[in-house]
Amino acid sequence: MIELVVLDVDGTLTDGKIIYTSNGDELKNFDVADGLAIAAWTKKFGKHAAIITGRQSKLVERRAKELGINHLYQGVHNKDEVLANILKEHNLSWHQVAAIGDDLNDYKMLKKVGLSFTPANGTHYLKDFVSVTCKNKGGEGAVREMFEYIFKEDGLEEEFLNLWI
Repeated sequence: MIELVVLDVDGTLTDGKIIYTSNGDELKNFDVADGLAIAAWTKKFGKHAAIITGRQSKLVERRAKELGINHLYQGVHNKDEVLANILKEHNLSWHQVAAIGDDLNDYKMLKKVGLSFTPANGTHYLKDFVSVTCKNKGGEGAVREMFEYIFKEDGLEEEFLNLWI
């Protein structure tokens, strides 16, 4: 059973585009459907979630807080090392982890977890080995698709649906 979900940001929780305003502010688009599933995972099911991303952004801090994500690591070069520390902290094994990422900086981490995902527009290098290539693109419901897959595989689908119906 999956106890921890790890999320990449750019290209996974977002469409991968980084927009800067003339004032130097950064803009990102997050998918509301992704957020609903993440919040259910953390707040309703009491499971762990982590964001491990290579970039730094105040917007990501805000989004993580809104969704109840209890582990946020930004500016990370070696994602699997950070994840190994989270596993030790919660006494979890790699098999209890699902992760989603879209590019080569996610490669080592995705190779180690029990259940791995990449969005439809993820690099072909990841598609060659991940457990599931999502039908949806990053920032367009790929994360929601991943959670729905996990809910179904772990026998939580009915409980997830009952939160809303």
